[in-house]
Amino acid sequence: MADTFNYRIDHHGSLVRPAGLTAARAAGDPRARAAAERGAVEEAVALQRRLRSTVVTDGDFPREDFRSAVLDSVTGLRRTGRTGSDGLADWVAESLPKTDGPLLTDWADVLTGLTVIAPKVSLPSPAYLAATTYRPGAGVASARELGEALAEIVRTATALLVARGVRLVQLSNPLLLDQLAVDPAAPGALSFEDALAVDALAVRLDERPEGVRIAMAPGWAAPDTVDRARAERLYAEVGADRWVLPFDRGTPAELDLLRALPEDRDVCLGVVDATVPDLEDIDTVMTRIDAAGEIKDLEDAAVSPSRGFADVASRPLLTAEEQRRKLVLVETLARYVWGNEF
Repeated sequence: MADTFNYRIDHHGSLVRPAGLTAARAAGDPRARAAAERGAVEEAVALQRRLRSTVVTDGDFPREDFRSAVLDSVTGLRRTGRTGSDGLADWVAESLPKTDGPLLTDWADVLTGLTVIAPKVSLPSPAYLAATTYRPGAGVASARELGEALAEIVRTATALLVARGVRLVQLSNPLLLDQLAVDPAAPGALSFEDALAVDALAVRLDERPEGVRIAMAPGWAAPDTVDRARAERLYAEVGADRWVLPFDRGTPAELDLLRALPEDRDVCLGVVDATVPDLEDIDTVMTRIDAAGEIKDLEDAAVSPSRGFADVASRPLLTAEEQRRKLVLVETLARYVWGNEF
């Protein structure tokens, strides 16, 4: 897709929350919290400009975790008070969700007002939300029905965000890559087939301005061995423009995920590990990228960290300085690959 924009230097969206924002949240004053969120987002945009990112996000600073853009804006889902081992609060669907209003358009307006760099918004995929919030007997007839209702909410939100100037919308479903293994993990509340159908509904836009990308991040790590047929089915049935794939381990499975990708889809390679502070060796990463270039035209590619740096606000994976160094490395790698052609 070299005839349309490629956002070469990408990241998943969530950034380490600054200490001042964390303190303002803990203080419990809504006005002070709102001011701290706005100030933190302004600083995050400035940071991304300095790092020469080709997209900017609000860092998920106004939200508790990567799901909150949806969970905090719909009715029908209840927080149970429990927390999983991943730090994510547990939610349960008690009725089909309905929105209280547009999702994230206020923060999209903030981003478009702060910079001319392409604004990016990340949302949880509806299949992921359905798979993790459906409980038999809790009030919703089936996980598939729940997923379809969420897909309509996410699709409508995506269309509104694009209309407000957002140029890259990423849907994240951390469960999908486990379903591409030769011996796939248990699918949970939503079958693999239903998950594909639900997420396919969410990425469809009737009108898409030039340069807009709808991306799908199907997980943070490739399985040990990829079932090529299942991978091809994923890409064929979920019509995302860009696939954000893990590429930080140098495993044959990561290359297999790339081999299954159709030629007409962009790819964003997660070449830098967002979970460890040590910086990768540039020559090692470039060797991996060269191998990717033998499979996929790098004109239709981008680079990013492997995942978000703080998908749960209270559980950042790195410090702010370690995060900065990782983002600098992503920018450096992009210039090794494409020079100044972005």
